[in-house]
Amino acid sequence: MKLIYPGYDVLSKRHSQSWDEPTRQVIDARLAIGGAPRFLNEAQWQTLDAVCQRILPQPIDRPPVPLAALVDNKLLNDRGDGYRDARLPPLRQAWQLGLTALDAEAQALDGRGFTGLTAAQQDALLSAMQRNELKHSVWKSMPCVVFFSHRLIHDITSAYYAHPTAWSEIGFGGPANPRGYVRMGPDSRDPWEPMAAKPGAQRKAEKRNRHVG
Repeated sequence: MKLIYPGYDVLSKRHSQSWDEPTRQVIDARLAIGGAPRFLNEAQWQTLDAVCQRILPQPIDRPPVPLAALVDNKLLNDRGDGYRDARLPPLRQAWQLGLTALDAEAQALDGRGFTGLTAAQQDALLSAMQRNELKHSVWKSMPCVVFFSHRLIHDITSAYYAHPTAWSEIGFGGPANPRGYVRMGPDSRDPWEPMAAKPGAQRKAEKRNRHVG
């Protein structure tokens, strides 16, 4: 994996003036999410986990962001966005229906569920969903392309970039509480934000990390 911000760890800000106690509590709660499903059933969870791996493949040189668990936690708390496309049922029903329908499409393809497909077959099925080509009766009145755009992509990517691991990758300092951000213009940064690696610095950092490892 190419490190844009080598050596940067947003969690090092934990005890700095960048974060206050409420911020630390929110981040700690987010970091504690993981493990077994608490809302979805086992089959839906396995399908969701496989989908997450295809939508956002993660590096093997660090612990992964627990995407399936984060989405499941959103469903457990029924934490919607405050709006939804009228063609979609409410949050929980949309995800349960979408995952069940995707598994039914995979079963119709070659008799196996989504988790039993090869990576290429999974990608092809997700691409067909994006093109609105999945028409199994299990979808009922929910267009698969709307589920793909407004739930699947939205919720999975939102979960990823709400996690401190992703913040470290993109050089984000985390919540702007209490210090906040001042320099908001293009190509500007506050002095406490990390600097992106300059050309050549990436190779040096990777070489240094290999020696340390």
